[in-house]
Amino acid sequence: MTASRFAAGGYRYIPAVFQYSGGVAAEAGFAIVRVRFREPVPLALGFERIERIITDAGRPLTSFCACELRSPAPFSDTGFRGFNESYVVTLAKWGIFDGKSNPVARSNVCPEIDPPAEPSFHAFSFTVEAKDASPSFVIAGSGEAQEGPGNYSERTVRPGDTSADGLREKARFVLGEMERRLGLLGFSWADTTASQVYTVFDLHPFLGDEIVRRGAARGGLTWHYCRPPVRGLDYEMDCCGIATERVV
Repeated sequence: MTASRFAAGGYRYIPAVFQYSGGVAAEAGFAIVRVRFREPVPLALGFERIERIITDAGRPLTSFCACELRSPAPFSDTGFRGFNESYVVTLAKWGIFDGKSNPVARSNVCPEIDPPAEPSFHAFSFTVEAKDASPSFVIAGSGEAQEGPGNYSERTVRPGDTSADGLREKARFVLGEMERRLGLLGFSWADTTASQVYTVFDLHPFLGDEIVRRGAARGGLTWHYCRPPVRGLDYEMDCCGIATERVV
């Protein structure tokens, strides 16, 4: 697999499934900016706010390249597909999703404590023109399931096993997927500025030798007490290399 270019947005991406890509990286002459909301913003209102922010920055809506969502609770397989089908409608209106290929990277997780009442935006990223900018990228969230057809339960590593050994194997799989995606975009852990993990289970038995030793926590590790978006998944990660971040 190789990365594809999305010229209208000023970035390249890893082709994946219809709801998101495996990750994005700014093309030469562009940089990725991350914007985080102080509080989760419901999806429809979030798209409106994102449109204003991107437009005010003088950028086309096609520069929208990544987002981080928060949902009330993990979905069933059917529920997750239904949500994704509604989510991509706006991306199609913005000229990003063509009905088959979706270049936007995404994570979507479910806070265990004080979740939002409906799916909401936590953060998003877009490209800006930036001559001689350092390379920037966002790797999409991945849980411990292979991408592909069929139910998640059929593709999940050690389904239902939240023992220390089970979680270690899940983490190894996800870390390996992060490394694969980084490599496809020409990066490694050494290029990251942030790594995030999403689980409600104990990281400490494998934090040092599986995460830190790989270099995956070179800038520290942000642990969100959240579950992945589909029932039966227990561990998710994403990472990025971004020089500019804002909170609004």
